[in-house]
Amino acid sequence: MISMNAKKVAVIMGSDSDWPILKPAVELLKQFGIAAEVTVASAHRTPAKVRTFVESAPEKGVAAFIVGAGAAAHLAGVVASYTTLPVIGVPINATSLNGMDALLSTVQMPSGIPVATMAINGAKNAAIFAVEMFSIADDDLKKKLADYRAEMVAGVEKKAARVAAQL
Repeated sequence: MISMNAKKVAVIMGSDSDWPILKPAVELLKQFGIAAEVTVASAHRTPAKVRTFVESAPEKGVAAFIVGAGAAAHLAGVVASYTTLPVIGVPINATSLNGMDALLSTVQMPSGIPVATMAINGAKNAAIFAVEMFSIADDDLKKKLADYRAEMVAGVEKKAARVAAQL
């Protein structure tokens, strides 16, 4: 049983080469005060490890998964098949198909086993999406999200001012 106050995300990647893509998501989760448990596990090469990790996650306070994989990218779907917790898929550009293979493998889930799918290499948005889900029941997170967005607005305005100064 997961507490309503649980704020932990399991981040699973198919290969250690996916870490540079997923690391910003883990850093962003920490910025919002959300713990992350990170592991490497392959849907095809270590399926027993994937299943054990996913099935034991609720006992460790995990309330959502961010799953990144490239190529055939079945990992997010496999994770979703073992849990009713939210799964956020991050297709990774790892082949000559520029991530389109991973995108299609992640987004084309059968009815009843959803995976929320981000853009190719969109791990940062996966973290934001997890924060948004957790903020439904957490006013402090809602405020942090509003502040984060306000910082983005300020950043864009600074960039606009720099461009305007060059005219």
